Amino acid sequence: MQQQTFTDIEYSKRKKKTRREEFLDTMDQMIPWKDWVALIEPYYPSGKRGRPTRGIETMLRMYLMQNWFNLSDAAMEDTIYDSYAMRSFMHLDFYKEQVPDATTLLKFRHLLEEHHIGEQIFADVNARLEQSGLIMHGGTIVDATIINAPGSTKNKGGKRDPEMHQTKKGNQWYHGMKIHSGVDAGSGYVHTVTATAANIHDIEEAHKLIRKDDSVMYGDSGYRGMSKRDEVREDVHLSKVEYRTNVRPGSIKVPDSYKGINWDKNIENRKSSTRCKVEHPFLIVKRQFGYAKVVYRGIAKNFNRFNVLFASANMVMCARAGRAGEFIGCSAPI
Repeated sequence: MQQQTFTDIEYSKRKKKTRREEFLDTMDQMIPWKDWVALIEPYYPSGKRGRPTRGIETMLRMYLMQNWFNLSDAAMEDTIYDSYAMRSFMHLDFYKEQVPDATTLLKFRHLLEEHHIGEQIFADVNARLEQSGLIMHGGTIVDATIINAPGSTKNKGGKRDPEMHQTKKGNQWYHGMKIHSGVDAGSGYVHTVTATAANIHDIEEAHKLIRKDDSVMYGDSGYRGMSKRDEVREDVHLSKVEYRTNVRPGSIKVPDSYKGINWDKNIENRKSSTRCKVEHPFLIVKRQFGYAKVVYRGIAKNFNRFNVLFASANMVMCARAGRAGEFIGCSAPI
């Protein structure tokens, strides 16, 4: 057992824990640290040459907090010195070791991006949700959201990121990338994520978000005509899926003289009440985690981060539903 410092004793006398501490405590309990460290270990430097390496778990904890609180490498290093909650989450004892510097965190992040560790973490979380019986099957809700990218050309190359593109939504233009997600219709957990440039239409990625055992797909009016696409008609499974998409609001017209129930509108409301579950993970990622704007150049780097964020969002929703104990109790294979 780690010996308490004077700071630990002082903080233990407080009457209230902050929301940051409660969040970090919950994630600390839910994350299978040994299994996630095992994912990184084959690619991690041995430290036999050069300066000694830091522990994988220490770096992983620092990297996850950087994603959750949307901080730069240097800001993450400084914040750990300032925040007792973050220092406790990292299990750091300043008598023995210091906070890893910004360069060390940068190299660790590049290692995860190079070997697609974010996708493996997302798959591991979903495997645990599956094993604990928290993910239901039979239906998928699909949706996409735009992540803005800086439009400035004040950089070394004097150009925008070539992988980001602009698109028009409503009467407003956006420049950036687009995240497409498939959400389990029964539970609301994200099971599939893809990333494209912002100018790619939502419907072009929809077939990748449907699972092999899904019998129905829900989507907004942007997915109309899904059943007529070549990739759907040529696939044995996709051609049998029922596509329940909303119609455009202006297409439902009822005379003012009609006083009865508008059944067409009632049906659309039923579809929307089911489809709204797809917005909850986006809310957590873009508002709670603050990732509403692209941080890195290139889609691949941002996609790795989004896999980690959606895995974290699934765990947050699991904890809010009071099912954290079931998630912790399962042991999914890596």
